[in-house]
Amino acid sequence: MNPSDAARAVVAERHPEARAAFLGGSVLTARRTAHSDLDIVVLLPDGDPRVYRDSFRHEPWPVEMFVHTEASWHGYVDRELAQRRSPLLFMCAEGELLLDRDGSGALLAAEAARLVAAGPPPVTAEELEAERYRLTDLLDDLAGCTDPGERLCVATDIARETGRLLLLTHGAWLGGGKWLARRTDAVRPGFSGQLAQAVGEALGGRTDALVALADEVLAPAGGRFWAGFRRGGRA
Repeated sequence: MNPSDAARAVVAERHPEARAAFLGGSVLTARRTAHSDLDIVVLLPDGDPRVYRDSFRHEPWPVEMFVHTEASWHGYVDRELAQRRSPLLFMCAEGELLLDRDGSGALLAAEAARLVAAGPPPVTAEELEAERYRLTDLLDDLAGCTDPGERLCVATDIARETGRLLLLTHGAWLGGGKWLARRTDAVRPGFSGQLAQAVGEALGGRTDALVALADEVLAPAGGRFWAGFRRGGRA
């Protein structure tokens, strides 16, 4: 059974009352692997209290199901937009509309596509300072690293923060895990490969390439920043 038919069977079995349903994620793309799951968004009638996320298996398929009403969908998307990272939004904007009983699915897909195209909120000066500070602090830690285990943890954190800063300075959507690699490559083709090679060298004690790549990404944001960073706390 292909992914779309399998996803429709899941929705029919679990939520026959659904107004609409989407299938998203890598399973619909050339990036699909033997471990790809069915990411299914289900839209229930207004007022239904069953808003939840569930992970389970349906025959051979691993399934991640995200069940919402229109109100809960908008609430979750609003919170994710503030974080500049919204898997729910992308599943509906770029996924396949599996069923649409009343037109609500098409409307939701159009709204999701509009929000994706509009992009995330712009990064503030204060946020950018905090990002520069974190990456600068990690680079200082790397310079002083002699323990291989510590170097592993610091280098991978530098890779993550460098990718994140690249996306922020380009006004792009953030992502984690494989999506950090995909989103950075969309902004700068080949970037994740550069980062992987630099981290590999750093784990062997050769840190110059990783430091140079981090500094290259830091430069448009204002460069390294540590001395003078200050944030107030709560009394």
